[in-house]
Amino acid sequence: MNPILSNLRNITLTYAIWLMIGCLLAALLVLTNLSAWANALLFAVPTTLLFGGLAASAYYVARALPMKKRNFFIVSGVFGGAALIYGVIWAVLCFFWNKVTLQFDEMWAGIELNQHLASLLFICGTLLYLLSILVYDVLLALENIRQAERREAASEVLARDAELQVLRTQINPHFLFNSLNSISALTAIDPAGARNMTIELAQFFRQTLALSEKQKIPLTDEIALCNHFLAIEKIRFGKKLQVQMQIDPDSVECLLPPMLLQPLLENAIKHGIRDLVDGGTITISSRVRAPWLFVAIDNPIDAQPTEAQGTGTGLKNLQARLRSLYADKARVEWQVIDQVFRIEIALPLEK
Repeated sequence: MNPILSNLRNITLTYAIWLMIGCLLAALLVLTNLSAWANALLFAVPTTLLFGGLAASAYYVARALPMKKRNFFIVSGVFGGAALIYGVIWAVLCFFWNKVTLQFDEMWAGIELNQHLASLLFICGTLLYLLSILVYDVLLALENIRQAERREAASEVLARDAELQVLRTQINPHFLFNSLNSISALTAIDPAGARNMTIELAQFFRQTLALSEKQKIPLTDEIALCNHFLAIEKIRFGKKLQVQMQIDPDSVECLLPPMLLQPLLENAIKHGIRDLVDGGTITISSRVRAPWLFVAIDNPIDAQPTEAQGTGTGLKNLQARLRSLYADKARVEWQVIDQVFRIEIALPLEK
């Protein structure tokens, strides 16, 4: 739709501009001693306003010539030809309107419209219509730029969502396999434990599916998901696995991406607790220091691991996921102090 005619505000602004052009034309007639003020205004203002309505067709002239198909000769022919046609239309319009006003037979009506003035009106109409085409052309170019930006933004959102979906569903399949193997082993020696483990596993995956559809969840929901995961692991590892929660009450409603902590807990067990003869305690802590939410996980590690260390894929995925969601506003740091591996995540504070 023609942007000038899209709403009342644009229509009013457009006709205000054409009214100014009409008054300017009247002033030129007065300054060149071709007419008195009353005659000039009566001649120039109505014809200019009517021509302003006709000039709205310049939008369709500009739109009919796609930017990809343009060259100098085509643009000159189409734009110039349309401007010449409407220049003639305005000159004819001025002639007939002046003839009508002369019928009033009043001093304030009509001007002396000679051939020289008619030629000037033709040139003026041609230039005004050509200017209208150029204005619409600029508006169309700006609209194309905005549409391209919107398409690019939509593509980025889709790409980001796809990336996040892949990253947050990368649950280590060994966790599922180990859980099923543990359930199979427990059915013979501890049927009640096998049943509890099956229930916890079902609840964990049910909650995982529900939370994975959301972009961000409260910390309390993430902790609940972690508790289901840890309950399964405690059945597998028994007293070797201990967990300590140090959750700041001010942080429980803070938002973070779902399943952010579970892969870290899995790494803490796989690369820490499992290699220790006596096991150890995993500590999950959170604190709020506006404008940041800090979440950390500490776990003991063996001074001499019995198997090769991990490749760091989980930490790389975590960094990529936070970068997609927060750009450079989030931070992940990890270090080993006195055989304790600590990873801390800093997120912008959201509730």
